[in-house]
Amino acid sequence: QVQLVESGGGLVQAGGSLRLSCAASGRSAMGWFRQAPGKEREFVAAIGWSGYVTDYADGVKGRFTISRDNAKNTVYLQMNSLKPEGAAVHYCAARRYSRGNSTSGSGYDDWGQGTQVTVSY
Repeated sequence: QVQLVESGGGLVQAGGSLRLSCAASGRSAMGWFRQAPGKEREFVAAIGWSGYVTDYADGVKGRFTISRDNAKNTVYLQMNSLKPEGAAVHYCAARRYSRGNSTSGSGYDDWGQGTQVTVSY
């Protein structure tokens, strides 16, 4: 099992930026998901084991960047031009086995506790 700890959430004005971090106890492909109150969890971004392969939800392409520092076992999500509809608890997840779809939560094995992102108008 991979232990995951997210940080970096907070309150930001619309149009602002935040960088989320996810410290992992091991190295694997990783993803970021978010869940707003009353809504289903949704995929945000994913990054492969080496960091060369990335994928994004359509709604964040061009605004968000996922990256990783394997020396620190840490994955980042740089979020720019934040929108109020992006307010949610953001979770990082580890994909230890290449099963299912990397854009689906069912394709991940371990989850962090989440960090809240709030975007004000």
